[in-house]
Amino acid sequence: MLKVLKGMKDVLPSESARWRALEREMRRAALLSGYREIRTPVLEHTELFARSAGESSDVVRKEMYTFLDKGDRSVTLKPESTAGTVRAFLESGLYAQALPCKMYYVNAPHFRYEAPQSGRLREHHQFGMECFGASEPSADAELISLAVGLLSSFGLKNLSVRINSIGCPNCRPAYQKAFRAYLAGKRDALCHACQERVEINPMRTLDCKEPACREALADAPVMLDHLCDECRTHFERLKQYLDEAGIRYAVDARIVRGLDYYTKTVFEVVTTTPGGELTVCGGGRYDGLVEELGGPAIPAVGFGMGIERVLMLLDQQNSQKLAVEDERPQVFVACLNQSLSKNAFLLMEQFRRAGLRADMDHQGRSLKAQFKYADKIGARRVLVI
Repeated sequence: MLKVLKGMKDVLPSESARWRALEREMRRAALLSGYREIRTPVLEHTELFARSAGESSDVVRKEMYTFLDKGDRSVTLKPESTAGTVRAFLESGLYAQALPCKMYYVNAPHFRYEAPQSGRLREHHQFGMECFGASEPSADAELISLAVGLLSSFGLKNLSVRINSIGCPNCRPAYQKAFRAYLAGKRDALCHACQERVEINPMRTLDCKEPACREALADAPVMLDHLCDECRTHFERLKQYLDEAGIRYAVDARIVRGLDYYTKTVFEVVTTTPGGELTVCGGGRYDGLVEELGGPAIPAVGFGMGIERVLMLLDQQNSQKLAVEDERPQVFVACLNQSLSKNAFLLMEQFRRAGLRADMDHQGRSLKAQFKYADKIGARRVLVI
């Protein structure tokens, strides 16, 4: 009872100032780019994630916190925020307003029942941006630029951008047929998880990190060679926008992302760590998701960025660029004895009304002990009555 659950973590007062500093910069960057905040419930109907993420995804098959509520309805703690944002976009009729509709969320809690990873726990928090109604690759490039610029402003080093196109429903079936034929002779060399993916969603095998799978699929056919004219043009124009913006990138045909709703552009922002490469931010297009959830055919693109992972990397790289607000009292009101505590209380209140961080003794300490306490909490000044 008195221990935090596995994969969960308390954010203590000594740490929370860094979270707020990070969130402040995230909000600033989003607002500068025309994105407005959305907050969606942490609990949604299970079907929302089954239809959006895809029943073949690891998230739906293995990782969701799903249970029956008291009304015998199947509900799920959200494993990601895109599906809930699409649901709110449709339910609130935002699709009927001026498009594109740009929204962001910050410090959104996500829950995935998996082994805790480096910088991602079973409960983790994300900053994300979602753009609805923009079909042009300029929207993709805008989000990639925002992500890279924001991470760089935090002081993260060794960042690299990886991009890919995974096609659309028009060109993907032919590729999947060719890829399944290729996988037929490789099945025994694949890990157990990838053997399951061969039948459910073969493209996910490309994303496997197991050395044996990566070796077995080294010469696998790639989606980039099977793109239709529309997807190929979109991808080439995306690269042109990134080139114009001076954003260095590499085309990585193995990026497929873990959720089934992605189409065309997928991307990741990666950094190097002592333990290898780590993805800091990932996203892409999901042009068919709004329609899949019952809305009109509206294109969309977005990304998610893990807050715990960013903070962990800042610690690893010893970056000090975050401007953390000073939370220490500006004045501590001490009194010579308890007969003056009411005077101290009144003066403390007056300081606070004037906009100063003020505090006083609430334990009946001696004057010497009050000075020691004021020193421990970092008070800048002590006023003695």
